[in-house]
Amino acid sequence: MTTTSPDRAPCLGTLLQRALHGELGPDPLTRRIAVAFTTSQAVRHDGRRGGYRNEVLSLRLGRAVGSCAVEPGALPAGTVEDCAGADVAALLAHPLLPVRVAALDAYLMDVMPHTPSHGAQPVTIPAGSSLERSQARAAAVTDLLDLEPGSTVLVVGVVNSLLAELRSRGLTAIPCDLKGGTTEWGEPITPDALGEIGRCDAVLASGMTLGNGTFDPLRRSSQAHGRPLVMFAQTGSAVLPRLLGAGVTAVCAEPYPFFWLDGGPGTIHHYRADDGGTS
Repeated sequence: MTTTSPDRAPCLGTLLQRALHGELGPDPLTRRIAVAFTTSQAVRHDGRRGGYRNEVLSLRLGRAVGSCAVEPGALPAGTVEDCAGADVAALLAHPLLPVRVAALDAYLMDVMPHTPSHGAQPVTIPAGSSLERSQARAAAVTDLLDLEPGSTVLVVGVVNSLLAELRSRGLTAIPCDLKGGTTEWGEPITPDALGEIGRCDAVLASGMTLGNGTFDPLRRSSQAHGRPLVMFAQTGSAVLPRLLGAGVTAVCAEPYPFFWLDGGPGTIHHYRADDGGTS
């Protein structure tokens, strides 16, 4: 596996600048977003004690859709209208980080789609209920962890199906989320991911860290501690594979439409740092 020292590693800002300057594909001034939309959901699965809400900003560029999850209600009024019809260059420099991330995701999805030639390994998520598909996605994500039973995983961005899957494989999870609180099983959720990295054997983190500004500190700290960093990405599914080998060990990339939007079979994509997925 090729690695890069933390102080020299590419980061989200580097990718944004390279895309803005046309170094990763066509001049973004010449590409326009045709459709901008948000997807909002509320979830409460049978047999689960709690529920949760999601909101995702998505931008359509040609055949591609780029996405960034946000806290529900966090986007200012008019954001979607401002994005529709805008050139990609303007959105790569937008003052809102989630807009920049969604624009970069759409741009990279268009020029480097999830195909074997770009390092992607397709994984089928079978048809089923929302809970069944959540559990199948959790199993696919956990498959990217190369850990022995008894190991400890820092989970950044709490997903109950992931916690249950880790437990079923004899792994101990340290749940972490900026909102804190408790898990479905009453376990405390810490808001301080960086403070917990030294206690874990690997880090499993949501792509939502891209949109809330916590990804690069997490990447640098994981690399400095020598901890594998595996990302599960609806947000930035085309962005994170470009950071493999620069602190990111593996990515489970899940482009729009996400598993919770449809009951039929779908495809997600595995990337590993030694599979040719670097930029």
